[in-house]
Amino acid sequence: MKRILYFFITIMAIAFTACSGRKGYFTIEGRFLNMNQGELYVYSNDGLTNGIDTIKVNGGRFSLDIPCKRKGTLMIVFPNFSEQPVFAEPGKSVDIKADASHLKQMTTTGTKDNELMSDFRQAVASASPPETVKMAETFIKDNPKSQVAIYLMNKYFVCSGNTEYVKKAKELLPLINQPDNGGLVRMQRNIDMLLASCKGNMLPAFNATTTDGNSVSNATFRGKTTIIFTWASWSFESENMMRRVNTVINNAGGSVAALGINVDASAKICSRVMKNESLTYPSVCDEQLFESKLLSKLGLHAVPDNIIVGADGKVVARSVPIDEIERYLR
Repeated sequence: MKRILYFFITIMAIAFTACSGRKGYFTIEGRFLNMNQGELYVYSNDGLTNGIDTIKVNGGRFSLDIPCKRKGTLMIVFPNFSEQPVFAEPGKSVDIKADASHLKQMTTTGTKDNELMSDFRQAVASASPPETVKMAETFIKDNPKSQVAIYLMNKYFVCSGNTEYVKKAKELLPLINQPDNGGLVRMQRNIDMLLASCKGNMLPAFNATTTDGNSVSNATFRGKTTIIFTWASWSFESENMMRRVNTVINNAGGSVAALGINVDASAKICSRVMKNESLTYPSVCDEQLFESKLLSKLGLHAVPDNIIVGADGKVVARSVPIDEIERYLR
């Protein structure tokens, strides 16, 4: 009887270990349909990781162990450059199932937050944009303690580029019951800055130093249509924006200007990318990542993100999609 009991306890311990991650780490295991070999990339906007990690896909399977001492959000970048969030917790493990041809239907199991996100992803798969925003609002109200609530708040309200949605974020933020989450303070600051510099208002005054040592301020760009945007060496979408902006400026005959704000941890990396891409506009890299005071002052808090300013110094638009940037700048 004792042997049977010992055997049972041992099996349960092994099963428990298999279902949880290593202490101090967050583990991602996954498998793909319709993708046998390839690479995925992982980064974090909330400081959980620095830079970008690479996940190799072999035989349709992949795995990654990430050092993790607190809860946080990881963004997985797929080969088509679409992104999906995974919510990390110390000592936890999740399993991802995805079809490479239907990535929006990805499911993640193993923790409550990831399962909630999977349910939300399925629920909005066929919803219109306004319906999706309404469903995100309902989720935030129903799950104020979830990491998913913060992600949805940021994605659908704070980063929307829509002043009314930003105002709604200000209403919803007090409902989120996470007193130990320092990111909420940053989000409140971002919302206030966004509302202060929304469409039609003057761009907030700022001073910064570019990677080539020159001083730059809001007055530098007065008299020109200007785009101020965030970018990083690990964000493929922002690199696409960098190239498009460069093309517009080179064809504009001096009537359009740009300022890049790089969120890499190293100004050397920023300078190297600028040189390799032959960029003709300046960039600022204060090596403070998303804690940058310049980002906070301008209400920029994602990569990529942007503000378009008219020649009179007033904000014309925010968070303009990449495909529409040329039209706004022209």
